[in-house]
Amino acid sequence: MALFSSLQRLLRKPSSSSQILQRMKLLAAGDPSRSFTTCEGSRPAIVHKRSLDILHDPWFNKVLNSASGPSSDCLNFLQFDWIELVVGLFDTRQGTAFSMTERDRLDLRGLLPPNHMTPQQQIERFMVDLKRFQVNARDGPSDTNALAKWRILNRLHDRNETMYYKVLVENIEEYAPIVYTPTVGLVCQNYSGLFRRPRGMYFSAADRGEMMSMVYNWPADQVDMIVVTDGSRILGLGDLGVQGIGIAIGKLDLYVAAAGINPQRVLPVMIDVGTNNEKLLRDPLYLGLQEHRLDGEDYISVIDEFMEAVFTRWPHVIVQFEDFQSKWAFKLLQRYRNNYRMFNDDVQCTSCYLHDTFGLPREYNNVKVLIEHDPTVRALWLHADLYLCNFMVTASQLHNFKSSVLRLHNILGTAGVAIAGLLGAVRAQGRPMIDFPKQKIVVAGAGSAGIGVLNAARKTMARLLGNTESAFESARSQFWVVDAMGLVTESRANIDPEALPFARKLKELERQGLHEGSNLAEVVKKVKPDVLLGLSAVGGLFSKEVLESFKESSSTRPAIFAMSNPTKNAECTPEEAFSIVGDHIVFASGSPFPDVNLGNGIGHCNQGNNMYLFPGIGLGTLLSGARVISDGMLQAAAERYLAGYMKDDEVLNGIIYPSISSIRDITKEVAAAVVREAVAEDLAEGYREMDPRELQKLTPEETVAYVKKNMWDPAYPTVVYRKE
Repeated sequence: MALFSSLQRLLRKPSSSSQILQRMKLLAAGDPSRSFTTCEGSRPAIVHKRSLDILHDPWFNKVLNSASGPSSDCLNFLQFDWIELVVGLFDTRQGTAFSMTERDRLDLRGLLPPNHMTPQQQIERFMVDLKRFQVNARDGPSDTNALAKWRILNRLHDRNETMYYKVLVENIEEYAPIVYTPTVGLVCQNYSGLFRRPRGMYFSAADRGEMMSMVYNWPADQVDMIVVTDGSRILGLGDLGVQGIGIAIGKLDLYVAAAGINPQRVLPVMIDVGTNNEKLLRDPLYLGLQEHRLDGEDYISVIDEFMEAVFTRWPHVIVQFEDFQSKWAFKLLQRYRNNYRMFNDDVQCTSCYLHDTFGLPREYNNVKVLIEHDPTVRALWLHADLYLCNFMVTASQLHNFKSSVLRLHNILGTAGVAIAGLLGAVRAQGRPMIDFPKQKIVVAGAGSAGIGVLNAARKTMARLLGNTESAFESARSQFWVVDAMGLVTESRANIDPEALPFARKLKELERQGLHEGSNLAEVVKKVKPDVLLGLSAVGGLFSKEVLESFKESSSTRPAIFAMSNPTKNAECTPEEAFSIVGDHIVFASGSPFPDVNLGNGIGHCNQGNNMYLFPGIGLGTLLSGARVISDGMLQAAAERYLAGYMKDDEVLNGIIYPSISSIRDITKEVAAAVVREAVAEDLAEGYREMDPRELQKLTPEETVAYVKKNMWDPAYPTVVYRKE
């Protein structure tokens, strides 16, 4: 300890670059104990550094924040060491928010310009710089304007984390598409060239046997959420290898900005097991392992070691698996979900979709087969809340059961947001949401997203009709599914089992004048649907012919959902929809589009963004301590809250989704709904001092207050120096 104290004194002296290098060597040689605990408290942050060392640290350069929360008597302690010096050598212009008393306390007087700037003045200054330099920051024609914005924001993140999140929170509508989809896809594709500073942790196949010690290299003693990827399937862009860490970073940025997860307690992780992308294997600038992907038991052993390591150090962390290829996503979910607090929002499958998808009722009688012989199926059945009391299923049903998990892509977000939008479209017609089962819906696209939304919509309709067998059959008849081969009917050869529940019956087709393989325009013209739902990933699929046919809709307020991402894959633009179909429609898309000037009014373009749901689902799961993310929790988020969030006058004006600028308020309410549902389903295990019994006593208003109290806010703490 004496040695460490002397090093602290040494580090507080002005230095040449050679002295700084000498400090690094001295600190690297030792292993001083350190603590990096954070809390949501409004108390000062106590640090063991002063002068330039403070300004060179992006966390304490007016960065480490303690917002109001349950542990308000907690203090923050950080000891200066080798890693913090390495990652702290950045531009410190934003340090001008230190008050004069702090400058005196921390030996900063004379090291900063004399004028003290408020956080709001800093934001205004940064925004002026952003507008001025966003074009100049481009690295040639291939560097898009969106990527230039990402580069500028990333530089701010490097030097002042609190200001970065403050800018993001206050301008979330503009910058969410920059830090996450669609720009993050471009970032991942170019990450090796964009890399400037390590963010998160990297575990590779070369680290086998070392991961247990490696996790202690991360300076935070408390981590609430990890987003991990192996880069094998990034946003439909394929295998991007180590560059896929951009998706984990971007998703956690939204968890921080939208859900108020403390940024000091999140950790993006890349597990680099190689890549099968031949371009990256040949690229001399690629930052990852330049070898083909591990497979089989070698792959599993790497993930096993990672999971054991992170849960050994952080037993209560939530690990979200992100963008793993389907080959492994389900297997890893099944392997870990009963032993670790983890989920995968690409393949998470909950009980409400299971019996709906396979026509498998909860009360399945007259049967006797031992599902216990198949541990994979047993785990799924247990999770689906379908009891193993000697139920019987056919081989076909078992096959459908397993394969369904792989196709429920992003069901936690995409389907929930789509259902909320569809219910909003009913309200926009001036009808109550209970009329949803009467809607005729033509769906373009029978891939994983399309079928996932179809099952969720059918389930919602059936529940509104009484949740009986006849209700499910009635709900089925409200959908017409068109894929690349045309209208899906029961006469199709080799029909995908997942689309089979929605295949139209031949007798129905005769009355409608349709047939197997009828094209989209023909189906729309004959059916005259209330809703045209695009989940095809085929840009421009809603052609002029299709939109002209949709003009004959029997609805007084037809709705078009062009939900495919990114922007180039949208089935149509809002301009096309409003100009061809008319200004009375409701329009929603997956990618952001500007509103349309109709001359006599505004054509509102609603963005169906899963950002409305997943931050609240994550936060609600964290604050409830729920063991799993259940169907009821998703329904609470999508149906009971989001669908009813909009006011009647807004919905009647064609606005069915709230503004993303209100995302923190939305997330607060969504999270509260999730917490209450977790408590109701007896899934909650509590969070910090709030045990399940205390959660159960909270009223709805108190639950909202509880959530708000635990949301981190980007505000500078008072920083106090204490001599080591």
